[in-house]
Amino acid sequence: VRLVESGGGWVQSGGPLRPSCAASGSFIQINLMAWYRQAPGKQRELVADFTSGGNTNYVESVKARFTISSDNAKNTVYLQMSSLKPEDTAVYYCYAVLVLGTFGHTYQYWGQGTQVTVSS
Repeated sequence: VRLVESGGGWVQSGGPLRPSCAASGSFIQINLMAWYRQAPGKQRELVADFTSGGNTNYVESVKARFTISSDNAKNTVYLQMSSLKPEDTAVYYCYAVLVLGTFGHTYQYWGQGTQVTVSS
């Protein structure tokens, strides 16, 4: 199982970006997919998550600016980021909780990270 992120990059303050994360491999079900971020010198923090039931959760600092969504047919989650600020600069990591195997155990996976840089 792999999580592959794409769509990070450089943008000017106020601009948009839309990174995506695709889960591939053999699994039964996606229970949750999420985006975390880690800025230099700071701890990794949850940005937004999306459960299989369709519930979403956002860190306060991105509410009304970021939207997490999924394409179940593609096993992909997106993070639509708008009105980006320099303080959003970080490496953004995809995270997933997947159900695998004969007995349906859950496992956690991380993507490799994608850099988002917002210039002022």
